[in-house]
Amino acid sequence: MGSKERKQRLKDETRINILDAALCIGKKEGWQALSMRKIADVIEYTAPVIYEYFSNKEALLLELTKKGYLMLSRDMQAARDKHAKPAEQLEAMWLTYWHFAFAEKELYQLMFGIEVNCCVFDNSLPEAEAPAIMISDVIRELMGGDGISEDEICRRYYTFWSVVHGLISINLVRQGVSDDINKQVLRDAIGGIIRAIKA
Repeated sequence: MGSKERKQRLKDETRINILDAALCIGKKEGWQALSMRKIADVIEYTAPVIYEYFSNKEALLLELTKKGYLMLSRDMQAARDKHAKPAEQLEAMWLTYWHFAFAEKELYQLMFGIEVNCCVFDNSLPEAEAPAIMISDVIRELMGGDGISEDEICRRYYTFWSVVHGLISINLVRQGVSDDINKQVLRDAIGGIIRAIKA
């Protein structure tokens, strides 16, 4: 390996280490505690080195937000691919969305601004649009394919998202209801919306 490739590999590794350190701090102390100085301490570099990779804290959080959406999209795609019927695909994708929100709690909070004062959600992020597009495509298929207006697809998507995201947000902010009850509420809601779409 030449020196140019070695330098690039080192840069790539440093960038990954910065993001990993930021995520670790976010998980342990919360996003409000994140600072370039703390990241520098974790990776044993000086803070100015971090600015060579990210212009500010918001740029770093935006990169982590993208990472979260890529992970969520990958997981939802895998869940969808396990089923042939649109109704089963929708249920599997929303259950995956639910599981992601708790398995990657800090990333989810960052992605959607839950308990995060500096929400970096950006509507122009293609990564942020991917889960919605994936679900909307399956909704369209469930409703019979072409000829369904985009407004109708959008309405059905937001019905799903409002219920699922709302239930997640309630649970992230205030615990207290058992996991079994939450999952039953979630399945009931998803099933009810699917039945309404089919009708």
